[in-house]
Amino acid sequence: MVTTLGWVYLIGGTLLFFFWAYGIVSFVLDVKNKFVPAVRTLWRERKRAKAEEEAEREREEQEQQLY
Repeated sequence: MVTTLGWVYLIGGTLLFFFWAYGIVSFVLDVKNKFVPAVRTLWRERKRAKAEEEAEREREEQEQQLY
């Protein structure tokens, strides 16, 4: 039979495990919903800027060839 101290230990361990698991799930959801979209946006912006830079460079080359 479990003593009062045993019950406190079991309930405390269960409670700590719950908050530990909740913290892990919250972290994963934060990464999925905040950080992954931010990184995707950053990559898109860098790709767009690179494409614009390349287009500008090609435009300048064509202007140079015309003169």
